[in-house]
Amino acid sequence: MSTPETSRFVRLRVDLVLEIDDEAAVIGAARRRLAEDGEVAPEDRARTESAVTEDTAEALAYLVDPFVLVGEVPGVELHQASWSSERIEYDPASPGWELGEDDVDGDYDDDEDDESREVDGAEYRGYSG
Repeated sequence: MSTPETSRFVRLRVDLVLEIDDEAAVIGAARRRLAEDGEVAPEDRARTESAVTEDTAEALAYLVDPFVLVGEVPGVELHQASWSSERIEYDPASPGWELGEDDVDGDYDDDEDDESREVDGAEYRGYSG
């Protein structure tokens, strides 16, 4: 569908459930990335390091980068990304974990408490440490 009324912008929603087998590896990777990240302001560095060290979910959110996910897709430019992570109870046999119509068209919380910063002209919204 290519009419003037059709927007060229698409919201892609991805919901992942990950099992962390090695918390030390995740935290270590986040701390290494933080040490190499020149875009973290000095006044935020200590708080960010504390967040990724104390909470594996925060460390994982720091490591996940939506820009990498779509960076190689031809014909696409990422304008804004928002993501967060949280620890959950997971039971794949539970009916609540089935992907249904509500999940496809459902309401997603856009957490206004997430931090944001500009990266290459796009808003980078990451973990809220």
